[in-house]
Amino acid sequence: MSVPGTVAVVGGGTMGAGIAHVFLAAGSRVVLAEADADRAAAGADAVAASLRKAQERGKIASADAALTGLTTVDSLAALPADTALAVEAVPEDLALKKTVLTAVASACPDAVLASNTSSLSITALAEGLPGERVVGMHFFNPVPVQALVELVHHAGLSPEVLARVRGWAEALGKTVIEVRDSPGFATSRLGVFVGLEAIRMLEEGVASAEDIDTGMRLGYAWPMGPLRLTDLVGLDVRLSIAEHLARELGPRFEPPALLREKVARGELGRKSGQGFFTW
Repeated sequence: MSVPGTVAVVGGGTMGAGIAHVFLAAGSRVVLAEADADRAAAGADAVAASLRKAQERGKIASADAALTGLTTVDSLAALPADTALAVEAVPEDLALKKTVLTAVASACPDAVLASNTSSLSITALAEGLPGERVVGMHFFNPVPVQALVELVHHAGLSPEVLARVRGWAEALGKTVIEVRDSPGFATSRLGVFVGLEAIRMLEEGVASAEDIDTGMRLGYAWPMGPLRLTDLVGLDVRLSIAEHLARELGPRFEPPALLREKVARGELGRKSGQGFFTW
């Protein structure tokens, strides 16, 4: 299967820019939507920088050629009606995501409505929307490099839509796993659980952050230790997901005090320059 002709990406942050990158590189037309013109321009700049880096590494032939397919809008109502796939990549807030998907459904009446959420209920997101076209499409950071896409299905999703989205993801060169809608899906539920335990071990003085991570890298062949991965994801993002999972699945996902303290101090990981490691 080929990639969709027109893809709308809502949110031009790290994940949205990465999602736009991979669809542009595969030949889709991409419309990047942001809340205002300045944010839209910043998102476009991030996509361009990502594609140029890929060209320098020999991953794509021409960043400029890919960028000819990129346009931006600062209103969801301005998204093209012929959009085949719309992917929202806005912050992990259920009300915000529902508002975005509702507006996209109005502007793009035939589009598959995909959420890049890493933990929120797809069933809840689909309520009040054409649920047969609402799917979880969870990419991983950095999107151009990471091979996995986690597709999350709910009871109302059309099997034909799920198969179509799987084909699109595979056309990007991604490996797809399919997961039933449940808190944290497969990847966040396991990844957050291990990350929280690593933080508790550091909190209790079991070992240093470096040694905990080295143990998982060399002992279990992880490409990156759980604490450095938490820094990469963002301690604030991990805290938010852990709080959601604690509400849904119980106290085993209760965030450690050390995680809360670091977030309160603004030690958010790579994006702030300091987390469990100095960046």
